[in-house]
Amino acid sequence: MSKKQPVKKDDGAYSVNQHVVYPAHGVGRVTGVETQQVAGMKLEVYVVAFEQDKLILRVPTAKAASSGMRPLASARVVGDALKTLGGRARIKRTMWSRRAQEYEAKINSGNLISIAEVVRDLHRAEDQPDQSYSERQLYESALDRMARELAAVENIKHAEAVEKLSKSLAKRAA
Repeated sequence: MSKKQPVKKDDGAYSVNQHVVYPAHGVGRVTGVETQQVAGMKLEVYVVAFEQDKLILRVPTAKAASSGMRPLASARVVGDALKTLGGRARIKRTMWSRRAQEYEAKINSGNLISIAEVVRDLHRAEDQPDQSYSERQLYESALDRMARELAAVENIKHAEAVEKLSKSLAKRAA
């Protein structure tokens, strides 16, 4: 048990109004810390609000790190993610269903670089053939997740973040 203690200190406590990333839901904001009675035990939880989904999530403070909850990406990680968008698409020659599962796993990993890889691989320029419905859904999901984190990190509007990502993708096509 004593080995778990340093992990919590490294993870650091999240403060109220701090933006965090939860892998399955994207960027949220810690709105408070509550103590709740669950199955006869007291449990301290972070209350995380995801305004875009109108969702409130309660994450036990002791499980925040193991659940994948993390602070927003650093400026360096955001820069690396934008560079990833400018790279060449790496599309495996496997069945779409297998690739779709891999893309979904990358999106839900919460890792900004992995999400950028999905956006890069599924992006279609104007002169390229249209995407299937499922490709489009995955692309839009990844783009939205990435734009929300970029907007929170750079303190800009969501639309501005989408525009910035589109410019990075357009540079690749040029």
